[in-house]
Amino acid sequence: MTGYNIATEKEISEGLASDVYFQRSLSASGSEASDRVKAEVTVSGPLDTWVNFSGLDEVIHLLRGKNLDVYAIPEGTILPPRDSTGTPVPFLRVEGPYSSFGNLETAILGFICQASGISTYSAKIRRELGDTPFFSFGIRRMHPAISPMIDRSAYIGGADGVSGILGGRVTGTDPIGTMPHALALLMGDRKAWDLTVRSAAPGKKTVLIDTFMDEKFAAIEAASTIPDLDFIRVDTPSSRRGNFAALIREIRWELDLRGYGHVKIMASGGLRLENLRELKEAGVAAFGIGTSISSARPFDFAMDIVEVNGEPLTKRGKFSGAKQVLRCERCYSTIAVPLGEDVKTCQCGGNMTPVMQQYLKSGEPLGKYPSPSQIRKHTLQELEKLEKVPVL
Repeated sequence: MTGYNIATEKEISEGLASDVYFQRSLSASGSEASDRVKAEVTVSGPLDTWVNFSGLDEVIHLLRGKNLDVYAIPEGTILPPRDSTGTPVPFLRVEGPYSSFGNLETAILGFICQASGISTYSAKIRRELGDTPFFSFGIRRMHPAISPMIDRSAYIGGADGVSGILGGRVTGTDPIGTMPHALALLMGDRKAWDLTVRSAAPGKKTVLIDTFMDEKFAAIEAASTIPDLDFIRVDTPSSRRGNFAALIREIRWELDLRGYGHVKIMASGGLRLENLRELKEAGVAAFGIGTSISSARPFDFAMDIVEVNGEPLTKRGKFSGAKQVLRCERCYSTIAVPLGEDVKTCQCGGNMTPVMQQYLKSGEPLGKYPSPSQIRKHTLQELEKLEKVPVL
């Protein structure tokens, strides 16, 4: 037994959580490793969707104090992996001696690949559900060491809250929870419900109803015996679920018929983006979404040198030279152009403005980094822009 299989912050910062060929190459390359380069991070896949860029905070933390300039798309910004001409959109650019960051490439990519995948999936749920609240319940499906990252990414993508204690600390929110089945098994439904309701804040009094009884009759009992009940949570296992939307409609009908229209239904357990709309239309007023968020497909970001000592240079299949990302203020179309190229007007007549910002200058931060709530607000504003860009 050697303890937890996790890398420490010190080990990550020293490049030990990286692929060994970076370390070997740097140690063998001599003075060439000190050449000043510009390296860009672009998406190799998937390319058929948009990206809610996330995880930049950890990249900044990793590269802080090194002799590097770092430019990036702000977290919470939604962009396509390719612009309208097919040019890869750079989400991050690092400038400086290759020896100062070459062995950190693995960590840099790891920080943003998974975080961006989770936040993008969360943003798609937000877009699908509109104002209907949903909460990130998926940290139990992943290694506990990354639970704060999962909750943070889900939150800035649009989740209304997170279940993790550490996730709540990172996001600056109160963690969300109802009651576990274990409490009902230990105490029985009645005592478990009473305890849960007594300890919950007004407006958040939620009981789990499917431990022992049929969901419809349990919902009626809970609503009729708990005067200030706000929600019932339905977490029916898939083996007994059948048509989940039909079950929700049945519960909603019975509650409304008996005058318990104020008691709302929360659904959880195995929920995915593609079945949320049907459940919402059936009567679900809030969602607890776990595995599909925490296991969202990562984006395959790749880092490539695009300039060496001031000269454009990159490998086959990539685009040489540093680039700027511009977006139209009117139609929100995106283009990637050579750095320094002056493009002021979009084809639609709108103004083109730079999207990338500088975050580190010679290793020192430029300004205060935004909070998760500020980034989440930015994501929600970006989602509004998507309605004006059908191509995304």
